[in-house]
Amino acid sequence: MANTKSAAKRSRQSLTRATQNRGVRTRLRTLQKRVRAADKPDPEQIRGLISAFDKAAKRGIIHRNAAGRHKARLNALISGAAARK
Repeated sequence: MANTKSAAKRSRQSLTRATQNRGVRTRLRTLQKRVRAADKPDPEQIRGLISAFDKAAKRGIIHRNAAGRHKARLNALISGAAARK
């Protein structure tokens, strides 16, 4: 339990932000699964996923290096799939 009004407010803000951030991270995982599960992912899906990673990193939901790592692996997967076909 918070001892001051400002600490109580900070606690409420933290809970609200955590809830919003959880939704964003869940959406990222869902988009990633859709792209990886597709035989030939739609370029629009790929652009949307990369954009979502960039936005999440910009807003501090995921670390910028984590976003870069996910994007690099996604691009490697796509280029590898293109080379195989």
